[in-house]
Amino acid sequence: MTAIADDVAQSDTPLRAVFKISLNGQTVSITTVGQAYRFITNLSSIEWIEFRALHADAVRTLKRAADNAMLSVQATDALRTLFIRAKLL
Repeated sequence: MTAIADDVAQSDTPLRAVFKISLNGQTVSITTVGQAYRFITNLSSIEWIEFRALHADAVRTLKRAADNAMLSVQATDALRTLFIRAKLL
């Protein structure tokens, strides 16, 4: 079964790390699959264009983790890689 976007965005599956990102002078904490999915999909695709492959991988792994919490480690790793390359961490 594959999660649809609304299901993924509402997922409360915990990530294996807490990401604290400073955005517009405010710190945003990302702790769940749903929060991460909303964060990386609500920004426009232009903002992620330089990191297109990493972004696509993170979205794909978050969708899988929403269906299967055992995959939250892979989702966390994909997010960490994306955020580091985008200099958000």
